[in-house]
Amino acid sequence: MVNISEVTAAPSPDLLTPDNCAVLFIDHQPQMFFGTGSGDRTAIINSTVGLAKAAKAFDVPVVLSTVAAESFSGPIMPQLPEVFPDHKVIDRTTMNAWEDVNFVEAVKATGRKKLVFAGLWTEVCIVLPVLSALTQGYEVYVVTDASGGVSPQAHEHAIQRVVQGGAVPVTWVQVLLELQRDWARGETYLSVMDVVKDHAGAYGLGVVYAQAVIGAHAAG
Repeated sequence: MVNISEVTAAPSPDLLTPDNCAVLFIDHQPQMFFGTGSGDRTAIINSTVGLAKAAKAFDVPVVLSTVAAESFSGPIMPQLPEVFPDHKVIDRTTMNAWEDVNFVEAVKATGRKKLVFAGLWTEVCIVLPVLSALTQGYEVYVVTDASGGVSPQAHEHAIQRVVQGGAVPVTWVQVLLELQRDWARGETYLSVMDVVKDHAGAYGLGVVYAQAVIGAHAAG
């Protein structure tokens, strides 16, 4: 029941903000990409880099993690260290990142209660830590287009499972624009437009066109 007298122009506390979330990148590695068959792998790479640049634009804390980097899966995709050159990559033996002490301590060190997950494969390296984090009281969001499974069915069922557990499915552009939320926020406007132009496909081309025809500060 709506109490009209209490309605205000205020955002929902459910929204992601630069001050309430952290972004976790899990197992974006060559061997994991080789086995990904749920969607176009180049598109997943693009979405992952877009998400990384979104986090950097808003100074959102991130955690980078790999599994068996030296013995099986290979190093983290090079684009992520390029965006975050000063970040240590946490390598694990556990498929469930939430069973790795160093990973969990890194998450705790962010001080954030909303966790944004992206990784490979969705049905293992996303499902396991997402359900674990939910059990311990975190609010969890899964970036579906920056994640992938071994088949469309595996990815779809994994997303269904984490949603049933309480996670919220999002896309990388959704995260970017939710963090910006107001085009009057000039301190991040140009950075957001750069990310959009580099990684948001036709939307990015639209921004290029608008800025060329309307002006440099055409809204997104």
